[in-house]
Amino acid sequence: MYELIQVSDRSYYIQSPAKIGLVRLEDSEVCLIDSGNDKEAGRRVRRILDENNWRLRAIYNTHSNADHIGGNQYLQRQTGCRIYAPGTECDFTRHPILEPAFLYGGFPCKDLRHKFLLAQESNAEPLTEDNLPDGLEMIPLPGHFFDMVGFRTPDDVVYLADCLAGETALEKYQISFLYDVEAYLKTLERVKSMQARLFIPAHAEATEKIAGLAQANIDKVWEISERIERICGEPVSFERILQKLFTEYGLSMNFEQYVLVGSTVRSYLAWMKDAGRLEVLFEQNQLLWHACEN
Repeated sequence: MYELIQVSDRSYYIQSPAKIGLVRLEDSEVCLIDSGNDKEAGRRVRRILDENNWRLRAIYNTHSNADHIGGNQYLQRQTGCRIYAPGTECDFTRHPILEPAFLYGGFPCKDLRHKFLLAQESNAEPLTEDNLPDGLEMIPLPGHFFDMVGFRTPDDVVYLADCLAGETALEKYQISFLYDVEAYLKTLERVKSMQARLFIPAHAEATEKIAGLAQANIDKVWEISERIERICGEPVSFERILQKLFTEYGLSMNFEQYVLVGSTVRSYLAWMKDAGRLEVLFEQNQLLWHACEN
């Protein structure tokens, strides 16, 4: 773990729970794409920088989930690097309490205020084309989170952040976290047609061909939505939908999984309602979901 892997003349990634990209710039300067999940990840990255006599110019965060920005604060304090994050992700990076609060839908209790959902604050700036180094291209990848992006390097390596899960993760976790299902499907269709020297997803193996994995993620979204539609054959509450999904997919519920999967299922319900596949009923002061008749 935390092995530095070179994939082209200037492009690398650091093997970690969420892969960290590294791109060599001019002279001995480098930039990072994300920073890992906590202070310890930051320390390990700093060790790699020192071993190679590299100076960290900037961290470009793909999005603001804690496992991608957890090393920000440590690395910024140690190196003075600048940190950039796109759109709404910048606000969450500057104020990371927003992540568990958003997931829970209110002030998060202590069970949710830990490093897996709550990173340390860092002084992030809005990411724009103007503050990218020459040759580094930003690729919008919305859907998984608010304004997530990926990057294409000058030597044609594409870092895909969390826009798709590996086959093993799809089988193990079944319901991957999503914020906007419609935007996610559109992103996957774009990714499916991309060409690059190498693709590096944060939570899947690096690969020269991405279309098959993109399609597998698309298929999983439709599978989940069809299962939800079947569960809603009779008017049913959100909690009952969530319980049945956990049971049918063989998942184990704890507080963290409750908010991650629960937030995702709410996103599915909203998408399916807007598409006319589900309707909402209010009965005995309960909100119930019901599949629309074809």
